[in-house]
Amino acid sequence: MDFDLTKEQEMIRKEVRKFAQSEIAPVAAELDEKEEFSVKLTKKMGEIGLFGMFVSEKYEGQAMDYISYIIAVEEIARVDGSQAATVAAGNSLGIGPLYYFGNEEQKNKYLPKLCSGEGLWGFGLTEPTAGSDAGGSKTTAVRDGNEWVLNGSKIFITNAACDLTLGVTVQAITATRPSGKPEYTCFIVEPGTKGFKAVPMHKKMMWRSSNTAELYFDDVRVPNENILGNPGDGFHQMLKTLDGGRLSIGAMGLGGAQGAYEMALKYAKQREQFGQPISKFQAVAFKLADCAMEIECARNLLYKACWLRDNKRPFEREAAMGKLYCSELMGRVANHAVQIHGGYGLMKEYSVERFYRDQKLLDIGEGTSEVQRIVISRHIGC
Repeated sequence: MDFDLTKEQEMIRKEVRKFAQSEIAPVAAELDEKEEFSVKLTKKMGEIGLFGMFVSEKYEGQAMDYISYIIAVEEIARVDGSQAATVAAGNSLGIGPLYYFGNEEQKNKYLPKLCSGEGLWGFGLTEPTAGSDAGGSKTTAVRDGNEWVLNGSKIFITNAACDLTLGVTVQAITATRPSGKPEYTCFIVEPGTKGFKAVPMHKKMMWRSSNTAELYFDDVRVPNENILGNPGDGFHQMLKTLDGGRLSIGAMGLGGAQGAYEMALKYAKQREQFGQPISKFQAVAFKLADCAMEIECARNLLYKACWLRDNKRPFEREAAMGKLYCSELMGRVANHAVQIHGGYGLMKEYSVERFYRDQKLLDIGEGTSEVQRIVISRHIGC
């Protein structure tokens, strides 16, 4: 067994960490306070190759392995959850469905701009009444000649309503199967299409400088060639996309936990009480020891899931485990970090407060913790 990263993977960690510290860290708090999505910062992340990392060079991607991509997300999340969300959703949920299920015309039309960071793409699955129950979607698409007419809405869609948005992948009901269950098909919808409206969502507790949108479809007409893959494959496409997306959410939890732990360790070494650094007190030292241990466990679990994926082996169970463990781990670490900071941990002058808020979405997005436990329990035969 070889637990060493390759030289290329180590270089990616080093360069992305350097970028995150120099470009993201100085503006993260201000962007969070203003609830401002940064086009400039997103384009910079594109310039250093953070989009399309697992995409073939044929479509101007970076042609890297999935572990390299996960390391990049981890290092961005170590500094800021919002920018990590932009990268994670931009790759796994935005680029992923087009790359894996799109035809050559669709790939050539959209992927080059998405891989360069010139554009972003949304993943239109969640609806007001269909979150964990992805099969509860109510958005419909009815065929009319060579066109499809979409009606319905989506909510909590990342990267879907900003100046860089080139389009969204939308799941809609297109028929009823003989079993009585709905048939789902995915469609490509571009901004500016008549009847389509994307509205940014504000007043969020977390990821305040990432773009989140509500989508509305009012007799939106798209041509038949805007179907992604084959009619009726939509639900399968969405589930496959979520399997990969769980790895990137896991990376956000791992990176966020690492960042919160490092802040707590640094503060504990500097803060003195009763004549010595608080890191010398067992109550604090044991918290930090637990954080270090669990982060090591999380990294091994997540990287193994990515290794399985890179080696084209089943990874769905490990992806669910990695997403669940890493996301909940960040909650435990961020909680310890705030406690170690004391009153200062509750103030916005300290980044640990932002990490504490940003973590909560990881328990909910791309399959709640409860859903991950359902997935895992099914894989172990329950």
